[in-house]
Amino acid sequence: MHTHNWQKSTYSGDASNCVYIAATPDGTIRLRESDDPDVTLTTTPARLHALIRTLKATPC
Repeated sequence: MHTHNWQKSTYSGDASNCVYIAATPDGTIRLRESDDPDVTLTTTPARLHALIRTLKATPC
């Protein structure tokens, strides 16, 4: 089993609710939350980029 090199989001700060991201050897991206680290989301770099672009463009 491959151990992922998880990196904490810089926006998580020191809070206990953190988002982590890891790139896998097959080129996919994994996301998880510190509250439930056994649950991960898998996506592609292009889809993650599209999500982030959309979120940045959405007014609060």
